[in-house]
Amino acid sequence: QVQLVESGGALVQAGESLKLSCMASGDIFEIKTWAWYRQYPGQQREAVATLSKGFEPDYADSVAGRFSISRDTGRHAVYLEMSDLRPDDTADYFCYAVLRPYDYDDWQRTWGRGTHVTVSS
Repeated sequence: QVQLVESGGALVQAGESLKLSCMASGDIFEIKTWAWYRQYPGQQREAVATLSKGFEPDYADSVAGRFSISRDTGRHAVYLEMSDLRPDDTADYFCYAVLRPYDYDDWQRTWGRGTHVTVSS
């Protein structure tokens, strides 16, 4: 069974940087899309950054120029480097992947459980 596990959430001061990590485990043949979402209390998740094979990264306007998504294909991992953090970046951050396990023909959409980031002013 494939699982995504995020790490790196923390309490930081405004203006500081933080790096989130997400590792996928299980018998994975291929991951074609990685993404980071965030969710504010009582609201729906919103895409923050997306990285698909063969495409340039895509960022929400609110984080463009401050956040950077990258992947380590060999480790089945994705990272979100966040800089110049602001109080309104405070949220739960979720990792998302579109992947294909071994012995499966279909792509699966998988979520991690999230990691919390708090940015204090």
